[in-house]
Amino acid sequence: MDGILNVYKKADMTSFDVVRIVRKLSKIKKVGHTGTLDPLATGVLPICIGKATKLVDYIMDDFKVYDAALKLGVTSDTYDKEGSIIENNCVNIAEKDIINTVKSFQGTIEQIPPMYSALKVNGKRLYDLARKGIEIERKSRQITIFDIVITNISIPYVYFRIKCSKGTYIRSLCNDIGLKLGCGALMWSLERTATGIFTKDNSVNIDRLTEENIKDYLIPMDNSLSKYRELSFDKSLEKLLVNGVIIKNPLLIDHIPKGELFRTYLKNDKFIGIGTKNEAGFKLVKLLI
Repeated sequence: MDGILNVYKKADMTSFDVVRIVRKLSKIKKVGHTGTLDPLATGVLPICIGKATKLVDYIMDDFKVYDAALKLGVTSDTYDKEGSIIENNCVNIAEKDIINTVKSFQGTIEQIPPMYSALKVNGKRLYDLARKGIEIERKSRQITIFDIVITNISIPYVYFRIKCSKGTYIRSLCNDIGLKLGCGALMWSLERTATGIFTKDNSVNIDRLTEENIKDYLIPMDNSLSKYRELSFDKSLEKLLVNGVIIKNPLLIDHIPKGELFRTYLKNDKFIGIGTKNEAGFKLVKLLI
């Protein structure tokens, strides 16, 4: 069983809980998720099974879309409502100032990951250190917020939709918005509605999966890579390609642009992997058969 499940995660379960359930239902040991969702959060969590686990990084690399809510005037150690409250402040801010402040985060920005995150520093998860009361300096990382739209303001709550790059922490964003407004803020709720082509509309709730129907929801590996263009080679080249040999014949590769990733097929529509062309020629960079 090789493919991707577009699972909708419920609140109060971890991403690893979803992996364990899928592993049990599929009876496949090789199962991996494509980007942690906090237990508080709900939404789209693509799960890779079998050979599709080789695609985790490619799926994770895509944009994300979230519907989120923050609460002004409150801060916590986890940057969300699950943590210990640090401050309670009065909120006396005009809506136009809230809108302008939220919109100011659009674009490519620097963001410091929260202590309560799965990132590793010197081999240790930040959340493990945080639970011991240890806080360490974290380096800021460059992220991109492609779009952020406020959908409703009902002070102290602000609701917004955001399209962002991988590695964006919405909890940190809420905290940063609160700092800039001077009253503090924490994340109140979060739903991931899309990860690239995987959307809420085409997801399956984790509760609906069974041993009998799990294959019905399995998405073929090449379908999950639709953002890459297709490229086909004659079946006679199969042995060379799958053994990592670089194809150099100009008649075969001159039309292929350099540096672009391609879903690579044989002429009989057999999907074999992801390939790219460089100065030396064309070769598979990810074999999927």
